Amino acid sequence: MLQNTITKAFLQRLPMYINYLRSLDKEENPYVSAAKIAKDLELGDVQVRKDLASACKNGKPKIGYEINDLISQLEHFLGYKEETKAVIVGCGKLGKALLGYTGFSEVGIDVCCGFDKNPDNVGSYSTKMIYPDYMFKAYVKDNNIKVGIITVPKEFAQDVAEMMVDAGIDKIMNMAAIRLKVPTNVVVQNENMATALALLIRSSN
Repeated sequence: MLQNTITKAFLQRLPMYINYLRSLDKEENPYVSAAKIAKDLELGDVQVRKDLASACKNGKPKIGYEINDLISQLEHFLGYKEETKAVIVGCGKLGKALLGYTGFSEVGIDVCCGFDKNPDNVGSYSTKMIYPDYMFKAYVKDNNIKVGIITVPKEFAQDVAEMMVDAGIDKIMNMAAIRLKVPTNVVVQNENMATALALLIRSSN
């Protein structure tokens, strides 16, 4: 579904469209045009039309898109309705914060549990469990986990990535400040909050 030509910026705009569409009064008007979406969100008309055409079926001429149907199509495109299981490795402050975050379920992601090599971190946290890292491979295989989230210090991140790949995980979100070396069939999304904040600050200057 997601082709190489699809950009990160495009994917980041789709949740914004969904949130906007959910805020509309469907009883007053069950349809919305791409032009209205563009105007209300202060985006380019051509960009919005292109985005919607890439993610869903075309709207009706002079009427627009049926709002609930458009929401459903955008959610389907992003996989919101297809539950994806994920696990976290590294349950310090950041790992625990992600483990306790309830917003993942809204986008079809079930963060099942966490793993940590520190015995002090093992046990129940919020509504989830943190297991010792030696149980990782068996858990991943038994539960068909395909997504791993790395929240360990950077000096341990490569070892964790290799452990994930060995267990069969092929999608990794890397929160450590290091570029991982993985096989070509493994997708890595690097998220560095310090870098993101620095870019935000400099972009406003």
